[in-house]
Amino acid sequence: MTSPAGPPAAPQWAAQVLGAVKVFGNGPAAVVALDHVTVGFEQGRFTAIMGPSGSGKSTLMQCAAGLDRLTAGRVLLGDTDVTRLSEKQLTLVRRRRVGFVFQQFNLLPALTAEENIRFPLRLGRRPVDREWFDRVVDTVGLRDRLDHRPAQLSGGQQQRVAVARALVERPDLLFADEPTGNLDSTSSTEVLRFLRDAVDGWGQTVVMVTHDPAAAAWADRVLFLADGRIVDDLVGPTRDAIIERMGRMAA
Repeated sequence: MTSPAGPPAAPQWAAQVLGAVKVFGNGPAAVVALDHVTVGFEQGRFTAIMGPSGSGKSTLMQCAAGLDRLTAGRVLLGDTDVTRLSEKQLTLVRRRRVGFVFQQFNLLPALTAEENIRFPLRLGRRPVDREWFDRVVDTVGLRDRLDHRPAQLSGGQQQRVAVARALVERPDLLFADEPTGNLDSTSSTEVLRFLRDAVDGWGQTVVMVTHDPAAAAWADRVLFLADGRIVDDLVGPTRDAIIERMGRMAA
């Protein structure tokens, strides 16, 4: 006779946003971008955030990543309450524990792909872990492009350099804001497959803001925002299910 299964293990949160309020402006012109949002991002999972323009999705990501301060509420990175940190302390936490990928590749044009990938380590005066560097480079398929400058790379290759640059520091979390927004469908698939592989193969935590249902379908979970609030939460998303939820929101 088998013993009954115990209760499910509590999620291990890479980041949590608790009672988050973010207001831009003052008085009658004030805009509430986040309206008492509480959500956690589980370690080793890929979460997409979607919503119409002005819904608060980029604001949620920026506040969760420590790029912007909340008006009220708390943000935890692991067990660190970043809302209590000074700007200097917060900068150090972001540098050591958080990676960023944006729609614009933000590569330094005078540097090669390899130099761009290593740049955060150089900036932080930290040694290169060659084994990890090689693993990241080989996974993104850039081995034969390391000596090329950004102008010599396709858009998809440049974004893969940007993702590799974010991962070479082994961040606890990787935040991506519309990472495929400037890419064609083939290049978008390359980047999304790499993010998926980083989650599945390395246990990386990824949080991605996107407007594209096909991109969001690569995630484990999709959060839908409207008017600064989470209005839906879809686990195991498919493109069709995402489109159906978006249609329901629009109605």
